[in-house]
Amino acid sequence: MRAVIYRIQNGERWFAAELGLRLAGVALLAICAGATLWLYRAVHRLPLHTASGLELLAATAVVLGWCLGWPLLVEGPGLFRLVPLPGHWESIDL
Repeated sequence: MRAVIYRIQNGERWFAAELGLRLAGVALLAICAGATLWLYRAVHRLPLHTASGLELLAATAVVLGWCLGWPLLVEGPGLFRLVPLPGHWESIDL
């Protein structure tokens, strides 16, 4: 497992990681779309009612699916690349 994480962090292209992470992004976006359609129908259903627990859970699935699906689809393994950070806050001129 460490070898896999090491390859992803170093930015080495790995077809299985690309495919897996991007498919996970597509799956999250599909869940987001399905939950959005279900919520749209629930909002327009008569009689008018307050939001149920299931509707709140679906709304959470929409937000998380959108927020996590797009970065996984667009960036893929690039999300896990190491980013160089400055050593000390004192070395940054403000």
